[in-house]
Amino acid sequence: MEEEFMGMMMGALAIITLFIGLPWLIMHYVTRWKTAATLTGSDEKLLDELHDLARRLDDRLCSIERIMTAENPNWRQQCLPENPRLTGSPADLDEDLARFSSRTRDREYR
Repeated sequence: MEEEFMGMMMGALAIITLFIGLPWLIMHYVTRWKTAATLTGSDEKLLDELHDLARRLDDRLCSIERIMTAENPNWRQQCLPENPRLTGSPADLDEDLARFSSRTRDREYR
């Protein structure tokens, strides 16, 4: 009789776990996943503003570098520290800057 009772209790526990506990557990984590994986509207707005600000700062920096180069073509060499690893020709720096600028502009058009 005691074994029968234990068998019924185990069956009831299995049914409760299967039809109540398991769906609750799945729905709980699905809800958590959905809320954690999305950006809020204010987050998206902030990212857009930061992207615009970064683009404007990049444009300003390019303008300043063009003005500096027009006034003094060797200004980059004068600004660099005496570290041999950092001293490159202005042409190398211009190539690096052009490559970086083209990558930035390519990202804007995607």
